[in-house]
Amino acid sequence: MTAKSLERNKVLCLGRTYCDIIFTGLHDMPVLGRERFARDVTIVAGGGAYITAAHLASLGRPAALLTRLGTDPLSLALDPELEASGIDLALVERSHDAGPQPTVALVKDGERAFISRRAGTSRPASLEKALSVPDIAHLHIAEFATLKDNPDVIAMAKGQGLTISLDPSWDDQLIRRDTGFFEICSGIDVFLPNVEEGEALTGERSAEAILHHLQKHFPVVVLKRGEHGAMASCGTDYVSAEALPVNVVDTTGAGDAFNAGFLHSWLDTSDIRGSLTAGIKAGALSVQSAGGAPPRLL
Repeated sequence: MTAKSLERNKVLCLGRTYCDIIFTGLHDMPVLGRERFARDVTIVAGGGAYITAAHLASLGRPAALLTRLGTDPLSLALDPELEASGIDLALVERSHDAGPQPTVALVKDGERAFISRRAGTSRPASLEKALSVPDIAHLHIAEFATLKDNPDVIAMAKGQGLTISLDPSWDDQLIRRDTGFFEICSGIDVFLPNVEEGEALTGERSAEAILHHLQKHFPVVVLKRGEHGAMASCGTDYVSAEALPVNVVDTTGAGDAFNAGFLHSWLDTSDIRGSLTAGIKAGALSVQSAGGAPPRLL
């Protein structure tokens, strides 16, 4: 790498930040009119932008979080974890209308269900300024909902010479029903869906068919397959990698951790095979504890 590229190596992670309340050790999922009890509960910072940034920082990659946080007690309670994460928090915006944003996650036998609240707008006032920070090399957008709210961010990032990645993140209204999805995503360099999102976007059933379909729209496509590993394509290159055998405690944020591992490697090497392996390793580390952030923060 040149001296210039070493100076510009930070990843800017854009998206909403949530307070994750994660219940594990459930015998049964709740049903209307019945109370269920969990063995354990973990309360941590969440959201794809934060989780990816935290894993990037743990890998030694400079990472900045671009998000809006509330001034309510639940939002303020996240501060100790955020400050311990190693993430550059200079671009975090505080506003009374940005919170609280809780996510309740119910985990049973490795599967999970969520309910979340989104508050206010996802557009930080410092968005344009953040994209021009000299050491930023790459923009990672943590959910399509954020891109949908800020469709001009791709052009602004490209104008600063940044590469861009997107994890669409499941949203039934936007992923399944937004007919303008691919037009809004035009200019994304690395697309990082899971199989469920890929099926909804393409109508295809097999992982191979999903990958081929998405390759028409994105230069690099990475398809996350959970316990079946991951696949990726870049031009005429197609690679796959198996998942690592680990004791799964909670899969919350595993895809975001995978994104960090993949991007950290890809930004240095452009090698999708090695980057796929790095992504799987990061995802495997994440699922061995409750919450999405690196274990040292939980």
